[in-house]
Amino acid sequence: MKIHEYQAKEMFSTYGIPVEQSIVCRSVEDAVKAYSRIDSQKVVVKAQVHTGGRGKAGGVKLAGDEIELRKHAAAILGMDIKGFKVDRILVGQAVNIAKEFYISYVIDRRSKSAILMLSKEGGMDIEQVAKDTPEKIHKFAIDPLVGVPDYLAREAAFKLFDDIKHVRNAAVIIQRLYKLFVDTDASLAEINPLVLTKEEEIIAIDAKMTFDDNALFRHPKIAALNEPTEEEKKELFAKSKGFSYVNLGGEIGCMVNGAGLAMATMDIIKLYGGNPANFLDIGGSSSPTKVIEAMRLLLNDKNVKVVLINIFGGITRCDDVAKGLLEAFRQIKTDIPVVIRLTGTNEKEGRAMLKDTDLHVAKTMSKATRIAVELAQQHQY
Repeated sequence: MKIHEYQAKEMFSTYGIPVEQSIVCRSVEDAVKAYSRIDSQKVVVKAQVHTGGRGKAGGVKLAGDEIELRKHAAAILGMDIKGFKVDRILVGQAVNIAKEFYISYVIDRRSKSAILMLSKEGGMDIEQVAKDTPEKIHKFAIDPLVGVPDYLAREAAFKLFDDIKHVRNAAVIIQRLYKLFVDTDASLAEINPLVLTKEEEIIAIDAKMTFDDNALFRHPKIAALNEPTEEEKKELFAKSKGFSYVNLGGEIGCMVNGAGLAMATMDIIKLYGGNPANFLDIGGSSSPTKVIEAMRLLLNDKNVKVVLINIFGGITRCDDVAKGLLEAFRQIKTDIPVVIRLTGTNEKEGRAMLKDTDLHVAKTMSKATRIAVELAQQHQY
């Protein structure tokens, strides 16, 4: 789960991480009122959306007076940034930046721990730095039983600063950011940039946090900040109905029982020249209700041209699955071709039940996938 910059900065401030004075606004007039409350002639106007690249998209502007502020606020509000519409902005105190740095904590599966990443090359181009000059990104695996003691925080801070005064201040921020990261079950806590001002203050002028969805039950206040996208709403709906769904944007809708088989189904679709529209695991149940809800979810995707149902009957009997599918299609009428592969327990009985229907029935996964890809291609032309 993601939160906005201003929400992350509120958390930073609670944990004693220095941030600039800023106020979130939803209109130009709100921005003008905020400007009168901020103790600075120059302010930064920043779009608040759940995506990066705001600066390059024109979503971050500097204003030196109220006229400029009105102009920038009006331009940014309503702007589309990578498919996200800006409905609020952050008006913040401008600072005199001398140098920009990068600090983050993220979960690293390779080391099976949280990892601290730092760089002297903070700012908008940090992704390019990581790609072109990875040696400029310093990494420290964090032992969860030890955390970030003083010596480790100072060692990390020396990767950024030479002045011992700055090292001490940065070390405190590094430790506090880790505590916030752990306390909130975050999957990412990032400051980009952390700046050294010309007045020799160290301030986090941007903040980004994401959280482990599976741990949100422990953090109701954070969960209340969730603003799911339309695709995320579909995923939440699927979860409420007892199956797993992830949209992938292709043209072949997939309904499969079992996560491993679902992954293999997506792979073979790609192998035969198609594009899976989704990952959808309905689990082991052959419940008609679950199949109906899954089909509705697939058919509501405008990109879907063919539906591929791939069922391997183990404990679940194929004839029970066939009954469920027949009941589902009695309630759902569609012109979209549906290809079904049934294999496993009572597969002959299941296929026999589907024989005289409009459904395309195949014995093997390979055959079913080829049919689905061919039908999708025919639909395109």
